[in-house]
Amino acid sequence: MTLKTSTKSIAGAGGSSQELIRLKQEFERKYQENEVSESSEKLKEYKFLAILGQGAFGLVKLVKHEPSDKFYAVKIQAKEKIVLSKQVKHFLNEKRILSAINFPFVVNLMFSLKDNSNLYLGMPFINGGEMFTHLRKVKRFEEDLARFYGAQVALGLEYLHFMGMVYRDLKPENIMIDHLGYIKITDFGFCKILKGRTYTLCGTPEYLAPEIIQHKGYGTSVDWWSYGVLLFEMSAGYSPFSVGDPDQMQMMDKIVQKNFRMSSKFSHDLKNLIGHLLETDLTKRYGNLKDGVKDIKNHSWFKVINWSSLYNQSIESPFVPQVSGPGDYSQFDKFNDIFLPVSNTDKYEKEFADF
Repeated sequence: MTLKTSTKSIAGAGGSSQELIRLKQEFERKYQENEVSESSEKLKEYKFLAILGQGAFGLVKLVKHEPSDKFYAVKIQAKEKIVLSKQVKHFLNEKRILSAINFPFVVNLMFSLKDNSNLYLGMPFINGGEMFTHLRKVKRFEEDLARFYGAQVALGLEYLHFMGMVYRDLKPENIMIDHLGYIKITDFGFCKILKGRTYTLCGTPEYLAPEIIQHKGYGTSVDWWSYGVLLFEMSAGYSPFSVGDPDQMQMMDKIVQKNFRMSSKFSHDLKNLIGHLLETDLTKRYGNLKDGVKDIKNHSWFKVINWSSLYNQSIESPFVPQVSGPGDYSQFDKFNDIFLPVSNTDKYEKEFADF
């Protein structure tokens, strides 16, 4: 797969129907094309610099593409771990989704590579760091900043849902802040193209919607519940369903019973919006009603947002991360480097032929 130029094809008023239809046509075309990754020879063009994060199947590294002098975040996954955990189909789907996405507030795939042992997903390096890191530093965001981030997340979810997907892993750790202070939703490991209702129990416990916990069939409604949790956490500094000990069953009981208290720091409008999102009755939950995301975008808490200007990223962010340049990774946690061995033979060539 050749390096792509990141596009900002942003016209219309932040997710207008005409623009979304155009984006969906583009998404479906790219998803069907499923361009196969380039060989390991191309890896020689990249200089691996630092570890940005670690996960169950591999890690994320900052790399520099020497010919272009550009920086990328590369997700490196071990083929063997993916095969042994029976996640091959799951990972191939993530790659196809990332390669088809094109939206300002959602991360996209710039290139993909593979060698005998590993798979490489190259994405833009969003050097402002994770929202989670910044939230942890300041304890909680002022409502103006929470609103600025929340509005972008709403547009990102609107886009993903219009493309026919459910995201299922919305949380501060999966939202990156760029050098201008705008956000990018990242990590599409749990994202799925819907064909009717789905029943998989997946996601992060604190953000799970009641219908997931109760093993009911669900759709995009679960993302709007998680969105309500996110708005609460950004503005309060803690999750509405957190418990004093790591008892996940107690937490899930609180979620199913909608057992939480609004923070006294919240404005009336924010309390009202969160109340409509953290709604166990799907016939009343905002985002899931006949007007869809319009109920959220037209809510009084967002009345100061110019959606078209936000979509075009022409609003100055209330917070801009301190970074010295495109390769500055000071906003990320420090990790000890890990050596990734590469086998002389590829015993999983068949499994990842379509990668």
